[in-house]
Amino acid sequence: MMDEPAVEVLAEGENFSIWRAEEPDGEVSYHLELGTATLHLFEEEWEELVALIKACAR
Repeated sequence: MMDEPAVEVLAEGENFSIWRAEEPDGEVSYHLELGTATLHLFEEEWEELVALIKACAR
């Protein structure tokens, strides 16, 4: 039987949500729910996306 990942909701809005999952093997992934689409990112990809968004917000 496989263990379920530990999930933490990081932010939620009316149309979007972001949550983080830590798998039993220690791998961390981030999930952006954008309406009917979900974007799944590994931790390194997430960090790059956050840096790009911060650069645009200046």
